[in-house]
Amino acid sequence: MVNPPPVGTSTNNKLLLIEGDATEAKLILEALVDPRASSFDVDWVRLLSDGLKRLGERKTGLVLLDLCLPDSEGIATFEKVFAAAPHIPILVLSRLNDESTANESLKRGAYDYLLKDHLDRYTLTRALRHVIERKRVEDVLFNEKERAQVTLNSIGDAVLSTDISGNVTYVNPVAESMTGWSRQEAVGRPFAEVFQIVEGSTHKPSRNPVDMAIAENKTMSLTPSCVLIRRDGLELAIEDSTAPIHDRFGQVTGAVIVFRDVSASRAMTIKMSHLAQHDSLTDLPNRVLLTDRLTQVISLARRTSEQLVVLFLDLDHFKNINDSLGHAIGDKLLQSVAQRLVACARHSDTVSRQGGDEFVVLLPQIAHVADAAVLAQKMMTALAAPHFIAGNELRINASIGISRYPNDGQDAENLLKSADTAMYYAKEKGRNNFQFFKADMTTRAVARQSLEGLLGRALERHEFVLHYQPKVDLQTGEITGIEALLRWLQPDRGLIPPPQFVPIAEESGLIVPIGRWVLREACTQLRAWSEVGLRRISVAVNLSGVEFRAKHFLEGVRTILEETRLEPRFLEFELTESVLMNHVEGSVSRLQALKALGVQLAVDDFGTGYSSLSYLRRFPIDALKLDQSFIHHITVDPNEAAIISAVIDMGKKLKQRVIAEGVETREQRNFLQVHGCGEGQGYYFSHPMAAEECAKLLRTGIAKNRQ
Repeated sequence: MVNPPPVGTSTNNKLLLIEGDATEAKLILEALVDPRASSFDVDWVRLLSDGLKRLGERKTGLVLLDLCLPDSEGIATFEKVFAAAPHIPILVLSRLNDESTANESLKRGAYDYLLKDHLDRYTLTRALRHVIERKRVEDVLFNEKERAQVTLNSIGDAVLSTDISGNVTYVNPVAESMTGWSRQEAVGRPFAEVFQIVEGSTHKPSRNPVDMAIAENKTMSLTPSCVLIRRDGLELAIEDSTAPIHDRFGQVTGAVIVFRDVSASRAMTIKMSHLAQHDSLTDLPNRVLLTDRLTQVISLARRTSEQLVVLFLDLDHFKNINDSLGHAIGDKLLQSVAQRLVACARHSDTVSRQGGDEFVVLLPQIAHVADAAVLAQKMMTALAAPHFIAGNELRINASIGISRYPNDGQDAENLLKSADTAMYYAKEKGRNNFQFFKADMTTRAVARQSLEGLLGRALERHEFVLHYQPKVDLQTGEITGIEALLRWLQPDRGLIPPPQFVPIAEESGLIVPIGRWVLREACTQLRAWSEVGLRRISVAVNLSGVEFRAKHFLEGVRTILEETRLEPRFLEFELTESVLMNHVEGSVSRLQALKALGVQLAVDDFGTGYSSLSYLRRFPIDALKLDQSFIHHITVDPNEAAIISAVIDMGKKLKQRVIAEGVETREQRNFLQVHGCGEGQGYYFSHPMAAEECAKLLRTGIAKNRQ
């Protein structure tokens, strides 16, 4: 396409007259130079060759052309001029007997023709003015069309237009890319052939939006899930707006559709919706989705009078894994747990992660409540099997609370609350078990929550005290050491036993600052006794798994020993088998670090865990403390006696001190003496006592009748 000269330039009134007859040319020039008639700037040439030369100079805005020239004649004359200046309006001069040639020139691009036989000043100037005005309007429309096309070609949306019959008339580059049809191929084809759309969910053909816009004469849009099938078969999710095109009289002449690819945004919307309802770590339904499903299931159960069950599951001592191995390993363990829980559940069940190490399992339409107990046991068994993660063999147990609809709650919130309460009761019962909700658990839960609130302020209010219980050499009766035992003297409730508050302290993390206080207090007391001349003995401090795996535990021990100026060899830590076996490799490295400080290490409650001799030999242990449950029956049960005898022998072979806990009678002491047990601890020798009383005992020793 040849660009026209800008509208309003001086070339618009510059007229080139190409006329071979001088007489006729004179008449035309006289008419055009009359100021009363026009203001044309006329340039006259007789030959076509001169006219073409003038046109080459590009200073002409209008051509008045006689088709019969000395050097050219007929329609060929017009074709040569038109080829030289296709953008300039050409007004043909012809005679009446050659009007057919003039008509032919109109078909080939002439603006109009004038018959010389009827030519006068008025007719000529009027015709010229009409041609100039027409050219001006065409230039305006051309420029507007050019600007519109440039705009449509550069915008980010795809644009297709059609005529009234629904055939494509325009395709912009974005539409070419999205449909797979080039403009040359698409123009003239039916719209439905170029623009194939289906419903996203069913893949059934969608109604043609162009047909709807033309038929209803209003703007239309596709359904939200509409999909465009590109020419090569690729599917694109799209959004569109289709509007009818009107002429200046308001009649519909076609339609235009503007559409865009929303595949990425629609996929992102779906992804964001999924993320909003699922746990990012395990991809299980989260609390939001679980609550929604639980609400729907309750609504269905209410109509059908069916039962449903909620299991609230919390991993036992999971914090120890995070503290000792880091959150990356902990996260992988949670993923392993999630996979095993899903494997245990039915397809109709919902396994959800609530956050942290808490999971909820929804069992809809359950026929027998006993089935929930079967599933709970199945899940505990599955979780107890070793988890092999990043070279670590990890073991984890779970406590599960079970609530039922409609007995334990009429809505989602209360069912979850009841299951949560039952789960805490399972923890109080020793963990690694499941419990059904009972009404009286709520009272205990409230009491527990109240106790937890008091516990959070007990340390700053100086409500904790230490009592001390001696350990005795069973052969000589001398005191070999003492064990520091934590006591909580609550102003309003009196003395609260450790079994009531220590588990709460462990679960809440309060055991770490409390344990640090116990260690500092015990070391300070032992140093004080030494400074007043009492015999130097060791002090044993119980160490929970949470403390043992706390991030800065080792640095804290070193700091306290330095501040209290206590020699490390007089400090002994007691750890249970379950703490040590939770993560063997981590336990070995931490125990070795403690041994490097010079402290002593003992296995507490030995015999109640699941450690094997091969593992026990890897730990840098100094002493084994036999659990009191074995001691209670050694004089009446031959089996218990045999076990104790074997353990004492094993300790000797491992070159470890063997200490018997819970010695309460002379017969028990005598049995232990005969079988070579080194030390004893229990009420037979002394009850736990305050520091002042213990100091007196250290001065006087154990009574002769107790030796």
